[in-house]
Amino acid sequence: MKKYIFCIATLGFALQGFSQSAAKGKGVYDKVCIACHQGTGLGIPGAFPPLAKSDYLNKDTSRAIKGVVKGLSGAITVNGKKFNSAMPAQALSDQQIADALTYVYANWGNNKTVVSAAMVKAQRK
Repeated sequence: MKKYIFCIATLGFALQGFSQSAAKGKGVYDKVCIACHQGTGLGIPGAFPPLAKSDYLNKDTSRAIKGVVKGLSGAITVNGKKFNSAMPAQALSDQQIADALTYVYANWGNNKTVVSAAMVKAQRK
């Protein structure tokens, strides 16, 4: 019985951490990302790719993190459509990037990946 209570408590704390990270991430997203990717995550057709239900993001979290950390240029395909614009590296802390990406993954039909500051730090190398 104690194991079950411990597991439930641990899960509760993990979910609380997830929701706090996603909530902080919304603030970062609203300040930094919203102009191009829009409040709906749908991007701007022909110019900036969607983050909503994004096969590009959901397939490879490390690639998504690296795009935010180091910037992204050149052609990419997102949800079957080509985009060829540039995204500059974002001058944000590892935690801010982790929070913003956790927010993106938690919304708009994405896969609920939790991005940690350690995952972001690993992509800076």
